[in-house]
Amino acid sequence: MAPTFKLQCHFILICLLALRGESRYLELREAVDHDPFPHLAGGASQKRELEGEPLYRRALRCVDMLSLQGQFTFTADRPQLHCATFFIAEPEEFITIRYDLVSIDCQRGDILQVFDGWILKGEKFPSSQDHPLPTTERYIDFCESGLSRRSIRSSQNVAMIFFRVHEPGNGFTITVKTDPNLFPCNIISQTPNGRFTLVVPHQHRNCSFSIIYPVAIKISDLTLGHLNGLQLKKSSAGCGGIGDFVELLGGTGLDPSKMLLLADLCYPLRGPAQMKVGCDHTVLRMVSSGKHINRVTFEYRQLEPYELENPNGNSIQEFCLSTL
Repeated sequence: MAPTFKLQCHFILICLLALRGESRYLELREAVDHDPFPHLAGGASQKRELEGEPLYRRALRCVDMLSLQGQFTFTADRPQLHCATFFIAEPEEFITIRYDLVSIDCQRGDILQVFDGWILKGEKFPSSQDHPLPTTERYIDFCESGLSRRSIRSSQNVAMIFFRVHEPGNGFTITVKTDPNLFPCNIISQTPNGRFTLVVPHQHRNCSFSIIYPVAIKISDLTLGHLNGLQLKKSSAGCGGIGDFVELLGGTGLDPSKMLLLADLCYPLRGPAQMKVGCDHTVLRMVSSGKHINRVTFEYRQLEPYELENPNGNSIQEFCLSTL
């Protein structure tokens, strides 16, 4: 497994075990060491190979993570009561999950639910403040809708399914595909290093870019519509009273609305804005009034171990206690 994905998978497994009320770190460590997600090492190349080739197929595990398209089947070999699969695509893609075959016993308490986003320990991404749907509408329950909703498309580049299957031999088959998203909003990065431009064109919405690593982040360009007109006098209260701004958030959980505000930007940059954030989770969030076209370009890289041990310069770490 690629080391960058091992950290992300480790984080997800810890949270899933916490959901189940377990804290047996040795069992978790063993699960991570034997590469529970080997396909992630070459996810991008495997995705390219799908074009014009037969559909990629493999079995699902009770706890799994997928970054590529294909057909996936889960078959219970014993009662499996706490299972979830996380899906992650490229930032500029939606995810579509299609039920091909479902054999579960809803009357006995089996569950098969799609969630539009990710949820861990009660924390959601995107947060309730940033997602276009209320939380109750983000769950699509097979036992309620059946095959009347055979295909379900996410609102961003991540989605997940929860499932519980009591009877050995029962299970389901799904096909996962991706579609282009011209204006991606609310993104979880697959990698700890990268560069991205987030654009919100005349839409009253909030968009977050999530990086599940301690990172150094540099904002090189910021275009907020109100800056093109009358210049506003900077307020000591920050950007909260202005309709269009960018926030940098940090924390140890998944939900941006529960993170600490590290910095906000709503005025012209006189040069790149840089910061090192020693949190497990860093989020850049753009708040848009819908009156303007807003754009922010930034790049990020994972902090080296020595940078976490000896922070210096423009660095924030003291409130971020590692959970790994």
